[in-house]
Amino acid sequence: MNVVPTNGMTALSIGKGITLDSAEEMEATLRTIGATRYHSLHPFHRLLHGGKLNKGQVQAWALNRYYYQSTIPLKDAMVISRFRDRNTRVEWRHRIEDHDGDLGTEGGIERWLKLTEGLGLDTAYVESTEGILPATRFAVEAYVHFCRDRTPLEAIASSLTELFAPNLHEERISGMLKHYDFVNPDIMSYFSRRLTQAPRDAGFALDYVKQHARTPAEREAVCNALIFKTNVLWVQLDALYHAYVDGHIPPGAFVPKTS
Repeated sequence: MNVVPTNGMTALSIGKGITLDSAEEMEATLRTIGATRYHSLHPFHRLLHGGKLNKGQVQAWALNRYYYQSTIPLKDAMVISRFRDRNTRVEWRHRIEDHDGDLGTEGGIERWLKLTEGLGLDTAYVESTEGILPATRFAVEAYVHFCRDRTPLEAIASSLTELFAPNLHEERISGMLKHYDFVNPDIMSYFSRRLTQAPRDAGFALDYVKQHARTPAEREAVCNALIFKTNVLWVQLDALYHAYVDGHIPPGAFVPKTS
């Protein structure tokens, strides 16, 4: 895959000077966006995976991330509502089941609550989302609004961060199990399950945008949708770093217990 220059990209868009005359050029640009903007590069993740956080800081991360995880089925229901095409709806529907589960079947949200419970957080408090950071709430809700208000093509394109998720999950599993004595494989089951789910989901989304983004303008919209989604993920870690590493916890947000 060709490497796409990034000097023209902004915090909002791919900018000028990137050629998108084919699906292959679009895919190369998408992969460059992931390589340079995915939240695996954020300093907070490096602290998390490197064992540099205390238990309270890890709790704060899991608590805030729960809001994102629990909102994914709402986002995906929004995406489904955008399509008259039955085949697309059927394909996308399993994403909701992956997170919500089904009757008698555990889903991703339950696995995430297993994580927060294993970290010592009260489940009712986690589910209430009363203690999450304002920036977490605003970023996640902006993602839902994006999928509601932009084109169906952009709604699907915004999910393409899943192309880059498996490597992050592998790094998270190995790093957290190695460095934290309060983490065990059982409470990390969300991430191990996503090692197979994310590639499947990303493959469909990538094939979809390559087939349906037929003009340079549509391909640019696809790329900009991925930039938007990387911003949604990145800003959540900015907020966590500011609050729980730099120590500026906003009023009413979760305050870790001191040992």
